[in-house]
Amino acid sequence: MDLSSVEAIASLPVSNLERAVSWYTTHLGSEPSESVDFGTFFACGGGTSFFVYQSEFAGTNKGTALSLRVGDFEGAVADLRGRGVVFEEYDFENLTTVNGVATFPDGSKSAWFKDLDGNIIAIGSQ
Repeated sequence: MDLSSVEAIASLPVSNLERAVSWYTTHLGSEPSESVDFGTFFACGGGTSFFVYQSEFAGTNKGTALSLRVGDFEGAVADLRGRGVVFEEYDFENLTTVNGVATFPDGSKSAWFKDLDGNIIAIGSQ
């Protein structure tokens, strides 16, 4: 199998599907693109998507579960803050955030926030 020719979809476990769909709609401004018995898809740019599904394991992942690349990083961060998203603060050996934003040597930026179940979502500049 050649993965470069298949569609990849991030999957995020949530403790309450209805509540999660409402949060993603309200806080990320994304409307569901398809609902199935066990979860909901949200369409993203470039033909990509992510899927939320109800699971007893929601919030147990301690790493980034979903990454979003945006053209207007500062505008996207301001929009998310306006929607009530709170960005995480990190102070690791090779990564420190200031006001929730990490700036890398190449000038790119990233910020991380959590959904209602603690899934870590990254937003980064292109």
